[in-house]
Amino acid sequence: MSELLEFLRTHDEAFRSRARLASLYSDFRQQRTTNPDGYRANSSAWLRALSSAAKAGLIPSQTGEAGGSSRFVMESGESLLRELNTQQYGRPLALGAVLEDAMNSKALIPLREFLDRKDSLYHRSWIPTPWQVVNWGLRQLGVIGGTSSEDKLVKGNFVVVANVEAAAKVVQEKAGKIMTSDSERIFTRELFDTTFASTLGVNALSPHDLNVLLRHLSRDRNAGAYDAESGTVKFAAPGEATPSPVTKEDISIASLRTLIASLQPQIDHLTNRISTLDATARSAVAEKQLLKAKTALRQKKAATTKLEKRTATLAQLEDVYAKIEQAADQVQIVRVLEQSGQALKSLNAQTGGVEKVQDVMEGLREDMMDTEDMSNAINEVAMGEVDEGEVEDELEALEKVEKDKIKAKERAEREAKEELEAEAREKRETEEAEETRARLTELESVAKVPDGQVDAQMKDAEQEAA
Repeated sequence: MSELLEFLRTHDEAFRSRARLASLYSDFRQQRTTNPDGYRANSSAWLRALSSAAKAGLIPSQTGEAGGSSRFVMESGESLLRELNTQQYGRPLALGAVLEDAMNSKALIPLREFLDRKDSLYHRSWIPTPWQVVNWGLRQLGVIGGTSSEDKLVKGNFVVVANVEAAAKVVQEKAGKIMTSDSERIFTRELFDTTFASTLGVNALSPHDLNVLLRHLSRDRNAGAYDAESGTVKFAAPGEATPSPVTKEDISIASLRTLIASLQPQIDHLTNRISTLDATARSAVAEKQLLKAKTALRQKKAATTKLEKRTATLAQLEDVYAKIEQAADQVQIVRVLEQSGQALKSLNAQTGGVEKVQDVMEGLREDMMDTEDMSNAINEVAMGEVDEGEVEDELEALEKVEKDKIKAKERAEREAKEELEAEAREKRETEEAEETRARLTELESVAKVPDGQVDAQMKDAEQEAA
C-alpha cells in the first residue's frame, strides 16, 4: 500500500469502510443523473481527500523540486493513479470526472492560469478563460463529460485553492503580530520563506508553492505588493486600503534584512565550531596527541577570525538598518505633520482669518450686552407693578393661619392628655374599690366560723408544724 493510500485510510473516514471504498473506486459518473446526491457525496469525498493529501505533501508532484513536495499544487497524471491503485479495487474509475467538477467550481485551477491571471479569483467575469474554452471543446468532442466513454484524467498541475487560502490566512495572522515598523513589512522571497515556512508546518516552501502563495496574497487578498522581478514582498500597512507598490528603497531594505538574517546562523555555527575545536584540542593534549591538538587550535584560530569578521559585519549592517528604520519613521512623521498642517490650514481658511474672528467676537459681545439690557428692563417693569401693601396683608394672613393651627394643635394635645389622666384616675379608683370589697368579704367569712372549730384547726396546724 502506498503512503498516499495509507494517509487517506488513516485521516479520512470515507476511505475506511470497504463498502464506501468500493463506491469511491467505481465508475459513478452515471449517478450524475440517476443519483445526484450520491454522485456529489463521492465527488466531494475525493476532492476533500486529495486536498488533505496535498496539504500533507503526499501527492507526487514535479513542481515540488528543490523544496520538497508541493502543498498547494497537485499534479494530475499517471503517477497519481499509480499511487491510488489498490489490489482489490484497482484504480479509481471516475477520478477524471471529480477533477473536472473541481475545475468547474474553481476548487482546482490550472497552475499557469492561476499565475497569469490578472484579476482576483473572487472576481466573476462573463468572459471565459482559456481553460474554460478548452474544456468546452473537449466536452463537445465527447472527450470529457460523457458517461458512455472511458473516464479521461486531465493531466497537468492544478492549484488547490482551499490549501492556498488557509495558508494565506495563517501568514497574515503571523505577519500582523511580528511587524511593528514599516521596514519589517518588507521581505525578499528567501526571507519570506524563512519567516513563514515553519508557521505553515514545513521546513521550506517549494518554488511553485511560494509563487502561488505570494500571488494569492498580493492579487486576491490585497494583503500587500509583490515584485516578481526583484522577488520583493511588501505587506500593506495597517489601515492602508490599497497596498503601496514596491520601490527601489524597499528592494534595498529587503536585501539588507535578508543579509542580516543570513549572518546570524553563520555566527551561531562558528560559535559552536569554536567550542567543539577547543574541546578537541584539550582532549588531544590530555591524550598526548600534540599534532591533533595543533590542528584543532589552528582551525579554532581561523574560525575565531572568521567569527570576528562576521560579528563586525553584522554589527555594521544592524547599525545601518537601525538608521534606515529611523529615517523611515521620520519620513512617516513628516508626512503626518504635513497632512496635519494642510488640514489646519484648511480649517483656518474656513474661519475667514483673524479679522473675521475678531468681528464675530465683537458682534457677539454687543449682542450679549443688548440681551442683558433688555433683561434688566423687563425686571424693572415687573418690580414696579407689585403692591407692597398687598404683599404685607397676605403675609399677615398666612402668619395668622399658621398661629391658629398651632393653637388648635396645642388645645387638642391638652384635651387628649386630660382625658388620659381621667381614665387612669377612674381605673385606679375602681381597682381600690374592688380591693376593699374583697377584704370585707374575707373578714365576714372569718367571723362566721365557730370557736371550737377554730381551736381544732389551730391544733392540727401546730401538730403539722411539729
